[in-house]
Amino acid sequence: MNSTLESLVRSFAETYPEGTAHALEALDPQEAAQALDGLPPEVVGRVAERLTPHAAGAILGHVGPEQTRTMFEVMTPRQAAVVLQLLEESRREEALACLPENVGSRLRALLRYPPETAGGIMDPQVASLAIDLTAREAIASLRRMPRTALYYLYVTDRNGVLLGVLNMRDLLLAAPEELLERLVNRQVVTVPFSMDREEVATLMRDRRFLALPVVDADGRLLGVVKHEEVLDTVQEEAFEDLQKMVGAGGDESASSPIGTVIRRRLPWLYLNLLTAFLAASVVGLFETTIAQVTALAVFLPIVSGQGGNSGAQALAVVIRGLALREILPGTAMKLVIKELLAGILNGLAVAIVTGGIVALWSDNPAMGLVIGLAMLVNMAAAAIAGSSIPLLLRKMGRDPAQSSSIFLTTVTDVIGFGAFLGFATLFLPLLT
Repeated sequence: MNSTLESLVRSFAETYPEGTAHALEALDPQEAAQALDGLPPEVVGRVAERLTPHAAGAILGHVGPEQTRTMFEVMTPRQAAVVLQLLEESRREEALACLPENVGSRLRALLRYPPETAGGIMDPQVASLAIDLTAREAIASLRRMPRTALYYLYVTDRNGVLLGVLNMRDLLLAAPEELLERLVNRQVVTVPFSMDREEVATLMRDRRFLALPVVDADGRLLGVVKHEEVLDTVQEEAFEDLQKMVGAGGDESASSPIGTVIRRRLPWLYLNLLTAFLAASVVGLFETTIAQVTALAVFLPIVSGQGGNSGAQALAVVIRGLALREILPGTAMKLVIKELLAGILNGLAVAIVTGGIVALWSDNPAMGLVIGLAMLVNMAAAAIAGSSIPLLLRKMGRDPAQSSSIFLTTVTDVIGFGAFLGFATLFLPLLT
């Protein structure tokens, strides 16, 4: 890169760090690393903190120790921990070795917590005050704290055990020598570091908090889960569920290496192939019927497709209900029955229209009756399958979203083909 081009890149990065980050994310990670290599550390820092975790992790694989240290020093501990979790173990250790000891030890502590827990999404930078401080001492202490840590003022004892929360107004209006012990509100909602992040999101949504303190088994304050982190978590969970429903890895991203993509997807593709042969075998049982009425083959996709759509609707509603804790204990059977009734009523409405169109198209009312009955049966079965598959997976201790759509497709194809061709065989004299 010549000096003029370097100057232009530096000027753009200094003026538009957000745009520079987007531009780097569009490049090959090695090219992005080369572009960063020519920038001053302070500019690298402003750009690095605006990169997505996946992009930052990919770029870190191609930068030297100095740039690695610069990138991590400008990130919040939470951002840095997310990036480190995306790295291979050997590269993660190399990156940690580049950092100052205090920064590295803090990040190692964060990495001990699984990413799907409260500890995994918390920020260790939290505003905490000792309960034996005076109002004057507390205010002086607050002035030395990072502004990003000032969500709520938590009060602890000298061992770090969380005792309560302090109202900023009460602190500012208190007499200078008044002890915090007289100002603290001891009714504070906490979450254990091991709580699932979806439960944290539900609690924060229900209680409308901006942040929640995270504590260990002894009640010591470890950090705080912020509202924006929970929003990111909810979005991430939604996309993970979407990917899992179709057999892709929940941890896949657009920048995942091809080896990871193949390992995550291929087993489910084999399972899908197996279920496709199962559906084909059902069709094979009725070869004689299809040979006598070849028009049946034309209508097979309509029956299976409509059943698949009906089941997907029920599946999406139930997975949403599980994710948002809307399905309470003891209400699962009521939900399945409701979806079955909806499937029957929708199936009846669709069957009447489909049967009428097919009867006119084929000039054979019996053909319309056959496809109408098959449509009704398949859409009712799809409603049961779509609502019960995620509930059964959860009862088995599995992720309710994990490849639910593959199992649903199997049910709708097998029952749809079987019902349609079975009714066709039953009414074969009328069809021929």
